[in-house]
Amino acid sequence: MNSHEHYLKRSIEVSKSSRANGNTPFGAILVGPDGEILLEQENVEITEHRCTGHAETALMERASQRFEHDYLWNCTLYTTFEPCAMCSGAIYWGNVGRVVYAATEEALLKLTGSHEQNPTFNLPCRDIFAKGQKPIEVIGPFPELEAEAAAVHDNYWT
Repeated sequence: MNSHEHYLKRSIEVSKSSRANGNTPFGAILVGPDGEILLEQENVEITEHRCTGHAETALMERASQRFEHDYLWNCTLYTTFEPCAMCSGAIYWGNVGRVVYAATEEALLKLTGSHEQNPTFNLPCRDIFAKGQKPIEVIGPFPELEAEAAAVHDNYWT
């Protein structure tokens, strides 16, 4: 297993915790340049009644308070599903230089359908970052992990 898969599997574990805690099943982690996991974040939009409570956005809010802007550029955000437009914006403004995700937003749409709790965009994070002024690296999807990431959503959106 390569290091990306290791950290993605950890983000999947965080998504399981998110669901167990009454939130939507998404998880994200922030990894420093030395490979240390700096932060883990579940979704909090339900339990904290925050429309911006997606795991990646909440993680970036915490990260921007704890770490220097320049340091974050050398960090990697790992997440279960491709960041949405809001989360991509938070990553961009938070200055994280690399994003790695297990499954695409398109794969998520297949799980959520038209569920009002998650009106999924069809807007890849690569497209959002490409419109910005900094070269955020995007790695993903990892087809070998898609089923594992999706399994946490079993019977959630029905």
